[in-house]
Amino acid sequence: MTFTFLGTGTSQGVPVVACDCAVCQSTDPMDRRLRSSLLVEHKGKTLIVDTGPDFRQQMLDASVQQLDAIIFTHEHRDHTAGLDDIRAFNYKQRLPTDVYATPHVQAELKKQFDYIFARPDYPGIPKVTMHNIGAEPFTVAGLKVVPIQVYHYKLPVLGFRFGDFTYITDANRIPAEEMPKLRGSRILVLNVLRKEHHISHLTLEQALDIVDDIRPEMAFFTHISHQLGKHTEVSKELPKGTALAYDGLKVAL
Repeated sequence: MTFTFLGTGTSQGVPVVACDCAVCQSTDPMDRRLRSSLLVEHKGKTLIVDTGPDFRQQMLDASVQQLDAIIFTHEHRDHTAGLDDIRAFNYKQRLPTDVYATPHVQAELKKQFDYIFARPDYPGIPKVTMHNIGAEPFTVAGLKVVPIQVYHYKLPVLGFRFGDFTYITDANRIPAEEMPKLRGSRILVLNVLRKEHHISHLTLEQALDIVDDIRPEMAFFTHISHQLGKHTEVSKELPKGTALAYDGLKVAL
């Protein structure tokens, strides 16, 4: 499997519009972050985790030619807003796109994109086939996916484990009963918003505590805000076996 970080930024992306902080004014490409999304490639199949507002640009940047499925972590717009742009894949592949989401997330998608579901035969609109997911492992395009229930303040969000690769975004709490699903991961990805406390995201210190507990071969941090600091400066502070992810980073297992 190959995993590509299509975006590693928080809901506003980096740089933030109209912000003059040092990170947003940085010319380092590592400090330019689209909204968080992950590309999974496995045995000729292509899966996407979340379609944020930058989905179109991410598909172009990564030269994605085929889309077999989308898996949603939760319903916030920075993870769903680009769903309309699957139309290009519908047209090229002559197929609807398989979408995997919890019933709650599906209900929210039907509100956000009512035109997709209200008149599914209308020409030119995105075509989707919805699939329910929950607490049990499921299979997408021949790949076993293990959902991990985490919480984004009070909002339930799903992380996902693909073999030895675990991906968790938009979380500030991982219930104790879910922690065994992380154990044995060779690669662990966690969201890190900033160093200071936040009501709905892990801080750098909290994420490092989880890494110390799980002890993966490598841990990457994503969903990063401009408040965390410059990529090069924060990287110098990180312990061995951990790193900030960046847009375009590829990890093979």
